[in-house]
Amino acid sequence: MSLLPYDPFEQLSRVFDRFFSDFPSILGTQQQFGVMQVDVQETEKEVVVTCNIPGLTRKEDVNIQMENDILTIRASVNKMVDIKEDNMLRRESYAGRFHRSIPLPSPVSHEGVKTSYRNDVFEIRMTKSRR
Repeated sequence: MSLLPYDPFEQLSRVFDRFFSDFPSILGTQQQFGVMQVDVQETEKEVVVTCNIPGLTRKEDVNIQMENDILTIRASVNKMVDIKEDNMLRRESYAGRFHRSIPLPSPVSHEGVKTSYRNDVFEIRMTKSRR
């Protein structure tokens, strides 16, 4: 006799968990969209935010906004990989949108914002404001 209460949906829940954890491999790709990895660092003079955006080809495809000390980052990725062979058996393409809002640790100036993009890492450097 089990001391645990009977849950009729437990088995169904395990099936769904297993399906969704394997979902990227079912599609044949390990890319996951909609999740943007972000690091926020504060120095004496600035706040630095770095984001991993795999597949981004131009930094112009990223939109950043600041309002009430909250930084919002939006990015779009549209990448197509062609395999050009006589008997092409596979063609991979992916597109995705990223969106993230981050509260900043300190007030920043809207004028001193610098951005850069290299090796799938988008960096935003913001000068702290003197309030």
